[in-house]
Amino acid sequence: MPAYPISLVNDTSPAVGAMVHFAQGRSIYDEGDEAEAFFKVTTGVVRTCKFMSEGRRQIEAFHAAGAVFGLEAGPDHRLSAEAVSDCTLVSYRRRGVDRLALTDAVMAHRLLSFAMQGLSRSQDHALLLGRKSALEKVAAFLLECLNHSFDPEIVTLAMTRQDIADYLGLTIETVSRTLSHMERNALIQLSTAREVRLLDKAELLRLGA
Repeated sequence: MPAYPISLVNDTSPAVGAMVHFAQGRSIYDEGDEAEAFFKVTTGVVRTCKFMSEGRRQIEAFHAAGAVFGLEAGPDHRLSAEAVSDCTLVSYRRRGVDRLALTDAVMAHRLLSFAMQGLSRSQDHALLLGRKSALEKVAAFLLECLNHSFDPEIVTLAMTRQDIADYLGLTIETVSRTLSHMERNALIQLSTAREVRLLDKAELLRLGA
């Protein structure tokens, strides 16, 4: 894959990365791999997940354009990362960036910011999983997706129903039933399998609060 210099901080920063491309469904790295690099999403969506011993999958996060993932505290990746859709990423060599952060205060602050964003994302997901009902979980998920939408009323889902189920800790049948229930009650309109129009954002906000 061709590599292009991409700045981590700004156009004059010496911390540059290589632009890489992954097709839908491709593995970016696996749990236990050496964390030699971390990534920033330019286009597409990436999922980070853990596979349990019995084969069950728990999705920890979806990463859309602008998100940074794979930045680890230890030497190895704790999760696996896969392309939900065709993706363009910027890959940063961790060793070079770590060295630069020792002498560059701006870089050190930027890395701390990335780490804090990851912590905040994990806390939000833990709170989402702790919600009592599937309706509350799906409402909160749709509102989360709306934060990355160009349209204030339409959510375009890059992920499958199974992905959503594995993220929310539900079954795919429960996710499908819940979306159908929301449509019958005029909370949403399922324009297509991947496009959701939010009809009653006030009620969705109440459910997802």
